[in-house]
Amino acid sequence: MAMMSALLLGMLSVPLSAQQPTLDTSSVLETVERLKPGEYIWAPDIAPAGPVLIIISLANQRAVTYRNGVPIGVSTVSTGKPGHETPTGLFTILQKHVDHKSNLYDDAPMPYMQRLTWGGVALHGGNLPGYPASHGCIRLPLGFARLLYGVTRLGLTVVITKEAAVPRVAPVPDPMRPTASDIDDAPPSGPFTWRPELSPSGPVSIVISTADRRMIVLRNGRQIGSAPIAPDTAVDRTTAYTLRAIDETGYHWLHIPLSGEASPAQQTAPSEDRNRLRVAEEFRRSIAAILTEGATVLVTNDSLARSETGRRLTVITGEDE
Repeated sequence: MAMMSALLLGMLSVPLSAQQPTLDTSSVLETVERLKPGEYIWAPDIAPAGPVLIIISLANQRAVTYRNGVPIGVSTVSTGKPGHETPTGLFTILQKHVDHKSNLYDDAPMPYMQRLTWGGVALHGGNLPGYPASHGCIRLPLGFARLLYGVTRLGLTVVITKEAAVPRVAPVPDPMRPTASDIDDAPPSGPFTWRPELSPSGPVSIVISTADRRMIVLRNGRQIGSAPIAPDTAVDRTTAYTLRAIDETGYHWLHIPLSGEASPAQQTAPSEDRNRLRVAEEFRRSIAAILTEGATVLVTNDSLARSETGRRLTVITGEDE
């Protein structure tokens, strides 16, 4: 609640446009729930710098924007209607265009478009009737789409979830640091691939599937590495982490509750997340060498395989498909 209270205090000191609601309550969560279609909250001065992360909730039709782990904006959205449902999963911004026209739907205007898939899913300004009404895109109020466009960059991570709760973040120990048992135990069998030259720069996203017993690494939306893993404990829900900062004391990660998780009241025990998997130490060191602020780790029991059956997490790469 501390972060959300800070958001409220910051918003009270920031001029709000006519499209935004009047904040007359001590609870930001209540304000978020009371947002009417087309309304949004934008308070970037609360966290003026740092990595940006966007989380879209299909259940409550809201988008939450974080910068440096602090919520700086909340908006109503309109996502895909029945038959054109917006996919859930981990995405990256592949393309940006201020004055885009739809390639699929009669040149329909998509102002401040930020593409998430090459198949037609994007963030953009549009009509918000108060319920899912798009062909799969995430429609935003035009004012919010413009403001959001100004703080994002290619390769930025976007998480789309079916959960209704407004996510809150909390510090956790480094989920990528090995324990002594990780180093002593034999690594998982099977070769790994590491080709950082395929995407030399950009934000890093790491997806760990315990169903597939595999980890993939994407940079700027393109896969640059893949390795087998050996999960030591069962994973019953999708968990996300974002790298807030790197300094002389190490890596500082934030836990983003998803899939019905409660917000952590305290730091996660160091072994709880690290012992979920073992991976070849050479592969782990390769990842550590390219991590930058804003990197995202997603741990899931869903499959990454392209299959028509079974549970599957959608992970979009930067390749035209």
